[in-house]
Amino acid sequence: MSKENNGIVKAWEATVRKSQAIAKKRTPMSVAHADDDDEPDAAGPCHAYHAERVLSNGDFYTGQWIDNFPHGHGKYLWPDGCMYVGEWYRGKTMGKGKFSWPSGATYEGEFKTGYMDGRGTYTGSSGDTYRGYWVMNLKHGHGTKSFSNGDYYEGEWRRGLQDGQGRYQWKNGNHYIGQWRNGVMNGNGTMIWSNGNRYDGCWEDGWPKGNGTFRWPDGSFYVGVWSKDTTDQNGSYYPSINSNGNLDWDPQEVFAVDLNDCQISPGEKVSIFPSQKMVNWPGLEGELFQKKKGYDGSFRPRRESMDGVLNDYFWGNGEAGSVNGVEGLGNIQHGESVKKGNVSQQLSLKPVKRQGVTISKGHKNYELMLNLQLGIRHSVGRPAPKTTLDLRASAFDPKEKVWTKFPPEGSKHTPPHQSCDFKWKDYCPVVFRTLRKLFKVDPADYMLSLCGNDALRELSSPGKSGSFFYLTNDDRYMIKTVKKAEVKVLLRMLPAYYNHFRAFENTLVTKFYGLHCVKLTGAAQKKVRFVIMGNLFCSEYAIHRRFDLKGSSHGRTTDKPDAEIDPTTTLKDLDLNYIFRLQKVWFQEFCRQVDRDCDFLEQERIMDYSLLVGLHFRETSSRECLTPRSRTSGNGDFDNEGTPQLSRIDMDQLLLDPTRWASIKLGINMPARVEQTVRRSDYDTQLVGEPTGQLYDVILFFGIIDILQDYDISKKLEHAYKSFQYDPTSISAVDPKQYSRRFRDFIFRVFLEDT
Repeated sequence: MSKENNGIVKAWEATVRKSQAIAKKRTPMSVAHADDDDEPDAAGPCHAYHAERVLSNGDFYTGQWIDNFPHGHGKYLWPDGCMYVGEWYRGKTMGKGKFSWPSGATYEGEFKTGYMDGRGTYTGSSGDTYRGYWVMNLKHGHGTKSFSNGDYYEGEWRRGLQDGQGRYQWKNGNHYIGQWRNGVMNGNGTMIWSNGNRYDGCWEDGWPKGNGTFRWPDGSFYVGVWSKDTTDQNGSYYPSINSNGNLDWDPQEVFAVDLNDCQISPGEKVSIFPSQKMVNWPGLEGELFQKKKGYDGSFRPRRESMDGVLNDYFWGNGEAGSVNGVEGLGNIQHGESVKKGNVSQQLSLKPVKRQGVTISKGHKNYELMLNLQLGIRHSVGRPAPKTTLDLRASAFDPKEKVWTKFPPEGSKHTPPHQSCDFKWKDYCPVVFRTLRKLFKVDPADYMLSLCGNDALRELSSPGKSGSFFYLTNDDRYMIKTVKKAEVKVLLRMLPAYYNHFRAFENTLVTKFYGLHCVKLTGAAQKKVRFVIMGNLFCSEYAIHRRFDLKGSSHGRTTDKPDAEIDPTTTLKDLDLNYIFRLQKVWFQEFCRQVDRDCDFLEQERIMDYSLLVGLHFRETSSRECLTPRSRTSGNGDFDNEGTPQLSRIDMDQLLLDPTRWASIKLGINMPARVEQTVRRSDYDTQLVGEPTGQLYDVILFFGIIDILQDYDISKKLEHAYKSFQYDPTSISAVDPKQYSRRFRDFIFRVFLEDT
């Protein structure tokens, strides 16, 4: 720590000791309010002035103060030696500043709502230095890092680890240039050793894997397929004209010897993040009266929980109440007993009210569920040769399907069961098995989710297409019944679909895990075709609002009255009352991926798809943000009966957990902000409302769904018919090229960069 910092800390410690000595002689000290009698009258709640505050826990703040908060430039010191000097906005570090740790480590750069966020430099106590971009305390974007052992990296970062294109140089002169994933060399890259040897080719988890070439300075080289498993390693050695000195060389020496000196330095870890040190100033989380009037007319003092979270809303009987089903809040209007605009009540976790009806014995589809589970267990558990990601064209042949009979008494290949006699069809089984491998789905977990002892849940009503939806008990997978025409579309586009997922890991297109058919024997001969998909909203975060967005306006509003809209209601384009703001690096990736996905769907002649968006509001008691509709006359209340609610502190802890960050990707578990919008009237077909400037922190989920509708004769006729009655640009059924262009234009108007 510098002499200047030592001087500041000593002065601060002296101030704290003096203040604490005085505090012992009188009542415990708390943060003084901006309107205390000893402040100048001129310094009202709307005018900034210089102030010094000593908190009861020993923290000390000196700097600009306004309306009960640090606001402007100020310095904050903690008893453990941490210190922040820089810009504040209403009690939170916002803007440029410097945070110092007692170990001597420092971060100097941009902050956002308490987080290291933006461009900044972190210098560790051991000498590690990172210069670049941050998102919510983690290195994310382009940056350079100098390690204390002499190593150096320059390139892309994601979630705190090297990810993307980058260059790593070791102290001994070796260096790698190429692709990274999760902090290790992965993808195409080149390793050059200080002695002149080099390897060009594919990498996986930090090792050569796949096609590659090893070259010597004398011009000789080895070409082949690389693997740490000697049984998979094969290739050919080509000596140079002037040399034959490497004839007895073993490719495994690269793994055993050459790469021994090429370990990636883990670097220094941050001991505690600045956002974890931030305090909740009185008023920041909602200034509440010390006494609350109950509904029986009595006054009740506020109560504090074990973790210090205030619990101020009570029924007359003293038990925690609810607002329209939101556990933990009393039945009060927004702003009652709360300083308007500063509401952020802490809520506790409650049991989830789950979607759908459990399919138990006696349900009309009980036997169908048993058939599905028996068939899937058979398909996934059937022995199969080892698959590679390079599939033959024959695997995609629509005729590539397997029929299996399931008699109740069982057979050589099937177990006895209590359901009816049926036949089971697997479409392109090799392709879907390989897709599950590509999606990193463990076969045992997959089978357990779909075919375990727990029953499936049927959603309350079929979709507009007439399809039925079933959810697995763990919410990971969704089963959708599909028409024969949709099966044909999927089989036709399957080769392009497979290649698209291989090329673009972050694609937003729906993941399909299997395509099957159940045929009931007997007089009915009924066929039920269905596809297994991932559930976009499978998360520990409750989904408070969901939107299905197409970019068209005709019929694109929910026909429910406001009072009936709840978190399970899927709202549409004309119900949308937000603009979604993404961090710069995420926004750029989002734009690129939407373009790639739309190009793919356009080439496959697909239309009528939509972007499904789910929002989890991190401050759910800000009930203004949960108004069901965006129209000025709408006054519906938020209803989220039985949904888990997490406090802002709990949410920050979740987001700071590295295991949570590992699950964040484009469209999944994404921290973002939304800005509320409002339309001019109920009858306006304006797709994007006017921004209000009211911003909310959210966790965002989104993906492209309903991709099995091609522009067939029925859609062409629908387009021709509706074009006579309505504006042709407002209807959903349009040519795939026009649909893609309109979809992109709309999505890029409601998704913006968070500046």
